[in-house]
Amino acid sequence: QVQLVESGGGLVQAGGSLRLSCAASGSIFRVNAMGWYRQAPGKQRELVASITSTGSTNYADSVKGRFTISRDNAKNTVYLQMNSLKPEDTAVYYCNADCTYYSGAFLPRGDYWGQGTQVTVSS
Repeated sequence: QVQLVESGGGLVQAGGSLRLSCAASGSIFRVNAMGWYRQAPGKQRELVASITSTGSTNYADSVKGRFTISRDNAKNTVYLQMNSLKPEDTAVYYCNADCTYYSGAFLPRGDYWGQGTQVTVSS
């Protein structure tokens, strides 16, 4: 059906930057909303940022002004530019996409997750 592949995580010092990418592939008719979530050890998964198919964005208060979400609809790819990183941003970051996909004569809709990419910010 649909696969999401993330890239761009890693280790960075506080104040540094990273850019995450997530590409959707498969029997895609349309990628609807896309987003990034994160989960730190011992904590629940939380929304970081989301973007609709028309470009409307939403951010968690903790990342406003530091992170920017964007997408390339032609490539079915979503990005997360993370600047001024803090140690508390350390987590596994997951890509999420709401996709309409081809299934025979039908166009069902499903919610998909990437495998996660580790972001570690050292102090």
